[in-house]
Amino acid sequence: MSATANPSTEPTANELSKEDRLKQYLQEKAQDGEMYFKSKFIADEVELSPKEIGALMVKLRDSATELTIEKWSYTSATTWRVEPSA
Repeated sequence: MSATANPSTEPTANELSKEDRLKQYLQEKAQDGEMYFKSKFIADEVELSPKEIGALMVKLRDSATELTIEKWSYTSATTWRVEPSA
């Protein structure tokens, strides 16, 4: 039995980790400036639950050096503010 490697330069959306998928989405949406969002409104676009997004946002706030992430407000759900780092 032989194993073959499938060389690929860019992972597809399904191959990215949940954290990387969310980070990529945020980078694309915030590239022209700041953005504000609630997890429940982007959940379908990133194929994650609002709860997963909330947990990942806390992690990304510390690890994603190319983004500035703030918990902005809370009115029925957390609003996040994201902008590219200077």
